Amino acid sequence: MKKCIVLTLAMAGCSCFAQQPEEKRERAFEFKNVGPSRGGRVTAVKGVVDSTNVYYMGSTGGGLWKTIDHGNHWKNISDGYFESPSIGAIAIFQKNPNILYVGTGSDGIRSNVIVGRGIYKSIDAGKTWEFSGLRNAGQIGGLEVHPNNPKIAYAAVVGQPFGKSKERGVFKTMDGGKHWNNVLFHSDSVGAVDIELAPNRPEIVYATMWRARRKPWTIISGGATDGIYKSVDGGKNWNRLKKGLPNALTGKVDLAVSQAMPSRVWAQIQAAEGQEGIYKSDDYGESWEKVEMPAKVHKSVMYRPFYFTNIDANPQNADNIWAGTKKLWTSYNGGKKWKEIIPPHSDHHDLWINPRDTLFMIAGNDGGGAISIDGGKNWSTQFNQPTAELYSCNIDDQYPFYLYSGQQDNTTIRVPSRLPAQNVLNSNDGHGMENLVFWDRVGGCETGPAIPKPGDPNIVYSNCKGQFSVYNHKLGTEHLYYIGGESLYGNHPEDITYRFQRVTPMEVSPHDPNVVYYGSQYLHKTTDGGKNWERISGDLTENKPEYRMRSGSPIDEDISGEEYYAVLYAIQESPLKKGLIWTGSNDGLIHVTKDGGATWANVTPGIPSGGRVQHLEASPHDPAKCYAAINRDYLGDEQTYFLKTEDYGNTWQRIDQGISKGHVARVLREDPDREGLLYAGTEFGLYLSFDDGAHWQSFQRNLPVVPVTDIQVFRNNLVLSTLGRSFWVLEDIGPLHHHSPEKRPKLHVFQPTPNHESKQNIYFTLPEKVTDTVVKFQFSKDGQPVHSKDLKVTKLPKDELGIRRTEWDFRWYFKRKGEKDFPGPRVSPGDYDLKIFFGQDSVHTTIHYGLHPELKESGVTLKDLQEQEKLSMKVTQLYLSIDRKIKMLEEQLEGTTNKKRKEGLRKRLTLLKKGPKRYDKPMLLDHVKYLMEMCSEEQQPLGRDAFERFKQLQLEWETMQ
Repeated sequence: MKKCIVLTLAMAGCSCFAQQPEEKRERAFEFKNVGPSRGGRVTAVKGVVDSTNVYYMGSTGGGLWKTIDHGNHWKNISDGYFESPSIGAIAIFQKNPNILYVGTGSDGIRSNVIVGRGIYKSIDAGKTWEFSGLRNAGQIGGLEVHPNNPKIAYAAVVGQPFGKSKERGVFKTMDGGKHWNNVLFHSDSVGAVDIELAPNRPEIVYATMWRARRKPWTIISGGATDGIYKSVDGGKNWNRLKKGLPNALTGKVDLAVSQAMPSRVWAQIQAAEGQEGIYKSDDYGESWEKVEMPAKVHKSVMYRPFYFTNIDANPQNADNIWAGTKKLWTSYNGGKKWKEIIPPHSDHHDLWINPRDTLFMIAGNDGGGAISIDGGKNWSTQFNQPTAELYSCNIDDQYPFYLYSGQQDNTTIRVPSRLPAQNVLNSNDGHGMENLVFWDRVGGCETGPAIPKPGDPNIVYSNCKGQFSVYNHKLGTEHLYYIGGESLYGNHPEDITYRFQRVTPMEVSPHDPNVVYYGSQYLHKTTDGGKNWERISGDLTENKPEYRMRSGSPIDEDISGEEYYAVLYAIQESPLKKGLIWTGSNDGLIHVTKDGGATWANVTPGIPSGGRVQHLEASPHDPAKCYAAINRDYLGDEQTYFLKTEDYGNTWQRIDQGISKGHVARVLREDPDREGLLYAGTEFGLYLSFDDGAHWQSFQRNLPVVPVTDIQVFRNNLVLSTLGRSFWVLEDIGPLHHHSPEKRPKLHVFQPTPNHESKQNIYFTLPEKVTDTVVKFQFSKDGQPVHSKDLKVTKLPKDELGIRRTEWDFRWYFKRKGEKDFPGPRVSPGDYDLKIFFGQDSVHTTIHYGLHPELKESGVTLKDLQEQEKLSMKVTQLYLSIDRKIKMLEEQLEGTTNKKRKEGLRKRLTLLKKGPKRYDKPMLLDHVKYLMEMCSEEQQPLGRDAFERFKQLQLEWETMQ
C-alpha cells in the first residue's frame, strides 16, 4: 500500500507542467563572442584625474572601452552609438569628468586602418553619446578640451587616409561640439595630427600639421608645410615655428607639455635623416634645440614614425619624458639617459599620466590598454579585452569545432566554439580570461591565415608574411617550407622572385586535404602538404610598372610586404568541380582555370580598375557561379562592390544594392544548404540576402559595428572573424534556410534543426500586427507530456526578420503548487512531439534529438542514457514526494496549537530534512537530492551504486509512510 502511494505521487508530479507565461523575451538570433579576449591595437587612452580607478581606451577596431577598477574589467561603451569602431583621440573635461569628447579614426594608418566617422560627446561619463560633427573628417589624431570651459574644444584632423579631403587641419568648437570651425587649414592633402594647450595659458595652442596618405603600393608621410604651429589667441591666428627645428622635410610630429613647467614643450619629429628626433623648447615653442640621445635609443624612438611617434611628459616633472614606438622608453633627466619600460605588449601609441599622482598611468599599444599604479613597474592584464584584429576565419571538424586565424601583432590562434566543461581558469568575477587555457598558437604568425587540415585538426597549414609552414599540434612542431625562401622586408618588388603579401592567400582543396594552393603573383600548388611546390600559373596580376616601387616617401621607407600591390589576394577552388580554381589579385584582376592551372582566362569584371579582390566565393551549388568582394576603399572609392557571375566569369553583375553607403566590401559567402542565401561582411557590419544578392538587409543583430573580415557557415552555425572584436558565432541558422521575407498571415513554425546539443531552439513567426499575447508550447514523447510552457510575446524590432525564438533545454519540468516549475532530469535522445498554439492556430512538428558525437566517441550509448533518464526520473519523483510531504507537515505545524501534536510533527520533519546550520546532519531529503544531482549532472552511464542507493532511499521513504 505504501509503495502505491509513492507511485501515485510520482505520477501526479509527472502530469503537472508549467503554464505560467515566460517573462524573459529572447531575440531570435543572438551572436555570441567566443574570443579571444587577447587585446588588439589601442591608439588612444585617458584617465580621470580625481578617480584613479577610472580609465578609457580607444581601440582601432573595437570601439571605446571603460574600466572603473584599474583595468581588471573593461566594458565597451560605444556600441550602439558610434558609426565607426576606430578611435583616434579622447578628451575629458577633468573638472566635470562626465563630459567627454571622442574622435574616431586612428592616426596609425596601417594598411588595415578603419576610416573614422567624426566626433562623439557624452555628458554622463559614457553611458550615452551624441554625434558631435565632422563626420567626413576621416582620422582624428588629437582632441583637447579647454581646462575651464567644456564648451571649447580643439580637434586635430588628419583627414581621409586614402585620398584628398577638405576636412583637414585644426577645428575648434565654442558651443560644446554643436559647430566646428576650421581654424588652421593648408590643403586637401595636409591635416593636423596633434593638439596641445599650454597648461597655464590655454589660449596658447600648439598643433602639428602632417601630410599623410596611404596607397595600396606605398605610404606617404611628410611634406614641405608639415611641422609645428602655434596660436596665442585660441586659434584665430597661427604661426609656423621654425627656430631650431628641422629645415628640410618634416613628417609626423607629436607634442607634450608639462604642468610642472608650462613654458616647456617637447616634440618627437619625423624628419629627413640627421634631423629627426626629440626636440625641446623652454620658451613656449619660440626656439628649439635637439635632444642628443644615445644612438640605440634614438634609433628605437624614431622607428616607423608614420605608425608610431608618441611623446608624453610627466605632469609633475618637466624633465621626465616618455617616448613610445615599438618599445617604451623614459628619461628622468631631459633625454640624456633612458630606461626601457616593459608593459605587457610592444608597439606603443599613447600614454596618459595622472597629474595628481604620477604613479598612476595608462598605456595603449598593439596588445590593448594596460594600467600601472606604480609608475610603470607593473601593469594590468591585456587578456581581458576581446578586441582582437583577425584577418580570416577557418574551422576544423572536431567537437567542439575550433576557429583559426592570425591576430594582428600577436600570433596565430585557435579558440573553441564553446568551452569544455572543465576549466582551470574559471572564475565568477568576469575577468574574461576563462577561456585562456584553451587557446593555442598554431604556427605561422600574426598575419595568418591558419587552416586546419580537413579530417586531422592536429595538422595546421599556416602562414607568416608569405612564409608557409605546417604545424603539428600533437607534437608541438612546426615545419617551414618557404616558397622561394626570400625575405619580404626591405625588398623592392622587382628584386624579389615571388611577391607575397603579409596576409598571403591560401586554400586547401575541398577534394584532397594534402593539396594546398598558395598565392604570390603566381598560383602555387603542393600535393604533399607543403614539402614540394609547383607553379601552376603565369603572373595573374596587372603588375603596372608605375606601382612597382620601394614603399615609403618622401622621408622614410617602410617595406614590410603590406605594400606589394600586384599580388594574389584571394583563391578558391570549386567544391563541386576539382581543378576549377578562381584567383583574385589586389590590383583588380580575376582569373579562372577549369583544368587545374593548365590554362587560364582573365575574367575581370568591368568596374573601375585597381581594386583589391578581397574575397572570392565559388558557389557550393553551381560550378559556373562565383561571387566577388572587391574593395576600392584604399583608392579613395567608398562604393560597395559585390559581384556575381553565373557563366564562369564571362559576364558579371553588381549585386550590392541595399548595402549602406561607405560599407565597403570585405567578404561574401553563399549558404551551403540554401542556394541564393548570401551573407556579406562589410567594413561596418553584416548583411543578408535571400534572393542571390538582388536585395540586401542588415543582419547586424547584436553584433558591434566592426569590419567583418571572414565568414564561414558550418554545422548550421554562422561564424565570423572581425578586425577588432574577435570571433563571433551565431548558432542554429536553420530558420534562414526556410524563411521567406514575405509576411505570413498566421502562425508558422520552422522545422527544428536536428540537434545533439544541450538545448533546442524553436523558431516561429506570427501575423504581422501582434502585441502582448501568448503562444503555448507542449512537448511530449509517445503521447506522454514532458514539458509545456507559455511565452509572452511583444512587437519585434525590424531587424528580427519577423522570426521569434524560444527554447527547450531537453529537461522534464514539474509544476509545484505556489512555486516555480521544477527542472527535472534530461530526456534521452529520441524524437519528441511539439505542439504550438496561438489563438485559433496550431502547428505540430517533431524535434529530432540525437546522441552527441562527443558522448558517442567516449563510448556512451543510447541505452545508457535511457537507463539514466529512467532512474533520474524515479529519484526526482521521490524528491518531489518528500518535498511535498515536508510542506504539508510544515503547514500542519503552523496551523496547530496542540503541544503534543507539534512535537510529533517536529520529529517527523527532523527525519525528512536537516536543520538550519551548515553542518547539521543530512536527512532523507538531503540524501535524495545528493543522489539526484549525481544521477543527472552529466549525461553518462550510471554505476551500480546509483541504483542500489535509490532502492535504499526508496525503502526508507516507504517505511516512513
